[in-house]
Amino acid sequence: MGDFKIGVIADCFRTDIKEGIKKAASLGADGVQLYAGRGELDVDNMTSAKLRELNDVIASCGLVVSALCGDLGGHGFQVRADNPAKIDKSKRIMDMALELNTNVVTTHIGVVPDEMIERRQIMAEACEDIGSYGDSVGVRFAIETGPEPAETLKGFLDSLSTKSVCVNFDPANLAMVIGEDTTQSALTLGNYIVHTHAKDGVMLQKTSSERIYGIGTNEEKIIHSEYYREVPLGQGSVNFDTYLAALVEIGYHGFLTIEREVGDKPEEDIAMAVGFLKEKIKQL
Repeated sequence: MGDFKIGVIADCFRTDIKEGIKKAASLGADGVQLYAGRGELDVDNMTSAKLRELNDVIASCGLVVSALCGDLGGHGFQVRADNPAKIDKSKRIMDMALELNTNVVTTHIGVVPDEMIERRQIMAEACEDIGSYGDSVGVRFAIETGPEPAETLKGFLDSLSTKSVCVNFDPANLAMVIGEDTTQSALTLGNYIVHTHAKDGVMLQKTSSERIYGIGTNEEKIIHSEYYREVPLGQGSVNFDTYLAALVEIGYHGFLTIEREVGDKPEEDIAMAVGFLKEKIKQL
């Protein structure tokens, strides 16, 4: 049996954060992931008093924070001129993570090129800087899968000197954006995986990931893409039986954090996802 915990991204309930945390607990989740790069809990607006209050709410619900989402939008870390401010904010989100008793910050960094071109070097320099800070404070900076094949991402991570830049494994992104076998991808990335998203989807038509995640793409276009569709767990291309077995094989024992970005009934979809995951975990 897999020793997994079930999490929920609190923002996916589309309520205020406190209500989202309470809903996650009522549905039987073990933890919540919280956005810290924007919205209600934007690190720029947080104070010690707000963090204490948030910790009290989480603890009163019997939950923990699985990770903070430090996604800063735009082009990730692909544009050199934008990176100093993004690197600074990412480090402050790492500090906030420790205040909330988690040591994982997830993010999108952009599309890692296969070739050793300037954009890849710019992204690597940013990750080295953030990762070095992560090494010093004990926080992992977890790149979300999806824009590039697992082998490309692994090669990028292998090239870094820091040990704190890791992976937030999102199986749906790999399946519906680039059509990759998520089970094999998990085995490829192995010990780099420190957090996961539980999400499912289908590819509608093949296209370059640059068109979805690349420079000049906005979030609205990504979510409502003509190229793929996010669907409830078990209704898409992710084979959760083999995927979860692969996580067990690589020794991953962390969170499966439900992410539901679309649909008119998020609470119903998340409740279904919690039940789906609990049943799959029992079968391992």
